[in-house]
Amino acid sequence: MSETFLLGAVLSLAGGFLDAYTYLVRGGVFANAQTGNVVLLGINLMDRDWARAGRYLVPILAFAAGVLTARLVHDHLDQRGRLHWRQLTVGAEVLLLLAVAALPATASGAANVLVSYVCAIQAESFRKFNGNVFASTMCTGNLRSGTEQLYQYWRAGGGEHGRRAAQYYGIVLFFAAGAALGAWCSRLWGRPAALGAGALLILAFFLMFQRKTLAGRQKGV
Repeated sequence: MSETFLLGAVLSLAGGFLDAYTYLVRGGVFANAQTGNVVLLGINLMDRDWARAGRYLVPILAFAAGVLTARLVHDHLDQRGRLHWRQLTVGAEVLLLLAVAALPATASGAANVLVSYVCAIQAESFRKFNGNVFASTMCTGNLRSGTEQLYQYWRAGGGEHGRRAAQYYGIVLFFAAGAALGAWCSRLWGRPAALGAGALLILAFFLMFQRKTLAGRQKGV
């Protein structure tokens, strides 16, 4: 239900959207991945600029908190309920993005922290599509995996590796398309454009529910 290519594509659209949104609207920050924040944290610690170092430490901690939140929901939620635990994490993401859209320009730091938290929840909750490990909030690992599968396809002269390479590159393209959509919405609407990513996550929520229903019907439920 939650590991299909279609759902991975929708989530990647949302991931690219949020990266463009935080960069264009919230101070030129890429809030999805924390590599840049870790590097800048180290640079400012070296310069003994404690205030700026703290500015980069907060989103790193928010990302870690998002991962922990997703694991706690997974480990403690009763799986027999009507909603899958991943649907609840997506619902929480939507609510947090509503808060991001409402925050004024003077609170862009808080908005970026919330986006980092949201992206961590999503990255931890959705880690596979069709059995392949992937990330929907960043694309470096997907690009590496796709290229590796392409090499294996070339080396073997065909086979399953070609299909996997195409799917990984497809996820990267959807991420790029999400960034383009996020840029368009951000320039059109400004701060409320975060609602566009929320709309994509609502679509993901109902896709999971619909697929679960269809699976139940196939089993005669």
